[in-house]
Amino acid sequence: MLRTQIRPAIVSFIVLTVITGILYPLLVTAIAQTVFHHQAEGSLIVSGDGKILGSSLIGQNFDDPKYFWGRISATSPAYNASSSSGSNLGPSNPALLDEIKARVSALKAADPDNNVLIPVDLVTSSGSGLDPHISQAAAEYQLARVARVRGLTQETVNQIVDQNTQGRFLGFLGEPVVNVLQVNLALDEHKN
Repeated sequence: MLRTQIRPAIVSFIVLTVITGILYPLLVTAIAQTVFHHQAEGSLIVSGDGKILGSSLIGQNFDDPKYFWGRISATSPAYNASSSSGSNLGPSNPALLDEIKARVSALKAADPDNNVLIPVDLVTSSGSGLDPHISQAAAEYQLARVARVRGLTQETVNQIVDQNTQGRFLGFLGEPVVNVLQVNLALDEHKN
């Protein structure tokens, strides 16, 4: 009697393992590679000579005044995609306050004449610690600095920002955001 129960259990285990562990993942991968190839490959941004510059889905560290700066990374080391996490620091935590003060100081040092309130997303990290986007307010805050350092008009830089702004999801969910890597690459490609 035990043999009549073990054999079907083992056969079921093998059949379900092949279906769910091999066939289904291969089918989903084939569909993703065919229909959503760019996304399935990590949404990589590749230069004209084939060099991978980054992913449009993962933030990178920019601290040169000629670039737009993204959100602070909560990962260690910074912008490490293999250790995505938030900081878990509460609003009364001295470490969070020190981090915010340091970022405010860096922003003020890069643009001492800017008296506009600093948008919160420029001084705090996102839940993943790898957010590739900033708000339109964060881009506007940095626009004059980037234009001045690059020797461009604010209108030109604003056009480049607009070209790299993603609208609301489905037209009504969320807020428009600016992809920091894409806007910085577009600025580097811009000819004066």
